[in-house]
Amino acid sequence: MTNETTVTEFILKGFSDVPEMTLISTALFLFIYLFALVGNMSIILAVARNIRLHTPMYFFLQNLSFLDMCYTSVTVPKALINSLMGFKVISFWECVAQLFIFVMLCASECFLLTSMAYDRCLAIYNPLIYGFIMSRKLCTELVIVAWLSGALYAIFHTINTFSLLFCGPNVIDHFFCDSSPIMRLSCSDSHVNEEVGFAVGGCIILSAFALTIISYVLIISTIAQIHSAGGRQKAFSTCSSHLATVILFYVTGSFAYLTPTSQYSPTQGRLVSVFYSILTPSLNPIVYCLRNKDMQMALKKLFFYPSRHVFLY
Repeated sequence: MTNETTVTEFILKGFSDVPEMTLISTALFLFIYLFALVGNMSIILAVARNIRLHTPMYFFLQNLSFLDMCYTSVTVPKALINSLMGFKVISFWECVAQLFIFVMLCASECFLLTSMAYDRCLAIYNPLIYGFIMSRKLCTELVIVAWLSGALYAIFHTINTFSLLFCGPNVIDHFFCDSSPIMRLSCSDSHVNEEVGFAVGGCIILSAFALTIISYVLIISTIAQIHSAGGRQKAFSTCSSHLATVILFYVTGSFAYLTPTSQYSPTQGRLVSVFYSILTPSLNPIVYCLRNKDMQMALKKLFFYPSRHVFLY
């Protein structure tokens, strides 16, 4: 980090520029945040308590739910407190930490979704060797690689953003510390940093997306060869929830991180951020519960037939 930085704190504008909407937006996002916490925690506990769900698919789902809980908790509580207290100041180093953790979780989820696509591809494309290859050891290694890869990218992204000179203004037109609105505040030339960040982020997102697409091409081609309609429906039902999550994640994330800073719109930036940082993690539990009968049964047992025993994967 450069020692020439004179800004010691930033001011976050919050969810809305309209004062009259502050209370309504705060109440709405508090409800969504609590719903996300309850939904994702329910999935984690339901899988842990149901020994039938101790499979690679649900192991990855547990980790996805944990990531989504962390995802929303990095930004939303701080934004809610700022809105309620009217104190919207965040220190420079707190802003650095928030950006780093958020980007790490976002990138880790990107890699985790790719691992989940590989798991579904192997289960459908080559089920005879699936049980042998997708061992507990491999699943754990894939999750660790996803976290480590996310951390490495977050280090680069954070240094690339905060190596710029900030000498004022210090008002971030957002509800959390995100790179595009922060770069707009720099009093040094951010063109090179923007291009480098755009290129590296684009390569990572597109590479992970390409691997996911390849997995689904194999999945769909395999399903198309199944003769019975019931067999095709059953095979597709095991990956349809993941496909919906992938679409939600990449569509909203691409708008946020594949848009150059020069074309950044504060209003559009906040709206897109609400989708990929708040709504998507909240919708994931719904997506998996609507299409997955095993998860529905596990949740019913969790809430209506609680057990004293907890089984771990």
